[in-house]
Amino acid sequence: MAYKNSLFIIAFVVFLGAFVPLAGTAQSPPASIGAGTEPVKGICVYYNDKFQGRVTAGGEKYDKGALTAAHKTLPFGTMVKVTNLGNNKSVVVRVNDRGPQGGSKAKIIEITSRAATEIDMIKKGKVQCQIEVVESGKK
Repeated sequence: MAYKNSLFIIAFVVFLGAFVPLAGTAQSPPASIGAGTEPVKGICVYYNDKFQGRVTAGGEKYDKGALTAAHKTLPFGTMVKVTNLGNNKSVVVRVNDRGPQGGSKAKIIEITSRAATEIDMIKKGKVQCQIEVVESGKK
């Protein structure tokens, strides 16, 4: 009986090793953008100034006066054009952090307060935006 149980366990482990990694491969990946792809629309928010000086996921210190951003999947160093769809103002930012964190999944990018000022969104706090990759960063 112990021999049959051992064979069953071995077969089960082999099955898991062979087929579980394939689970979900037919699903579409989450929406992301890269150089040469269509622009993506969603919500843009900006960092609270309390993060000034803290280290970003990319290893840099957060600088509210820089033109940088957080994006969930784009490689660090990627240059992204962010357009406020309410007034058509744009700014180009460099991805150096991961986010936006929490809240709505519609939030697609988080920018510094300087970048938010450039596209006139400080009063609103969040706006409908369009993002497009200008130059891809390193993976």
